[in-house]
Amino acid sequence: MKKIRWGILSTANIGQTQFIPAIFRAENAEAVAIASRGPKVHEIAKQLNIPTEYESYEELLDDPNVDAVYIPLPNHLHKEWVEKAANKGKHVLCEKPAALNMEEAARMVKTCEDHQVKFMEGYMYQLHPQHDRVKEIIASGEIGPVKLIKSSHSFHLENQDNIRMDQSMGGGSLFDVGCYAIQLIRHITDDEPAEVSAFAELKAGVDISTVGYLKMKSGITALFDCSFDMVARNEYEIVGMKGTIKVPYAYRPDRNGGVGELIITTGDTARKEKTFGDIYKLEVEHFSDAILNDLQPRITGESTVKNMKVIEACYRSIDTGQPVKISD
Repeated sequence: MKKIRWGILSTANIGQTQFIPAIFRAENAEAVAIASRGPKVHEIAKQLNIPTEYESYEELLDDPNVDAVYIPLPNHLHKEWVEKAANKGKHVLCEKPAALNMEEAARMVKTCEDHQVKFMEGYMYQLHPQHDRVKEIIASGEIGPVKLIKSSHSFHLENQDNIRMDQSMGGGSLFDVGCYAIQLIRHITDDEPAEVSAFAELKAGVDISTVGYLKMKSGITALFDCSFDMVARNEYEIVGMKGTIKVPYAYRPDRNGGVGELIITTGDTARKEKTFGDIYKLEVEHFSDAILNDLQPRITGESTVKNMKVIEACYRSIDTGQPVKISD
């Protein structure tokens, strides 16, 4: 089987602990190079069994043996290195959020399109089969028409020196974990918000906790909360006219052994369904397959731009204290 040869831009922890090991588990991918700004990359490459290492990102992008790159750099660097990778003909999987505003997102997507390379934002959770099952249950009519979606994604950030607390680097709970909830709501409903309201607790200019209200065009109401200052949660609930679907391991089923659980309740009857998925492996294989077979990645560039549009509207609402309408 032909394999996509991956290069990793940076020695970020998520790459070392999640994405690179997933490449080794994938059937259609291999890790061939890693880059960092400095000599630490040599020891890390040795530890991770990656054959080629570079002390600059530019050198990796010049490597003809690299087909695709994974970019887990700080948020404010995503646009620069997505565009540089595209300019070198490399396919790009970029960690979320792909950009800091809608204009940046649109420009990077266009750059990838202009250079005919694949681009995908790294919402790995969506590749887990539990979410497709949620959509199947909704479509079956079992819980009736959807009226409300509630999502929570939080954790306690003990290290306040973390880049997540640096506004200039794209820090904040909305960028870090709230973006998942917005993407999930849009994905499950196949709909876009018409209006948003958001409220945040700020520390040094960074939202450490945010609560958002989305009024979808279809009339569905969606509520989300995200935080660096709460106990770890990664869950959502779909409330229909006749029943509910609860998803307690929504965004990080890997922390439950890869097992996603659905709790479906109608009237006095409740049942559980379980599905398994290795989300980072699925992400690697999905994007590699899109390259190998010239397919559109499931998380499209258009979806990335639309998600960023909603996040941007949430920040405007936080700043103004007013609801923000989202135009077509």
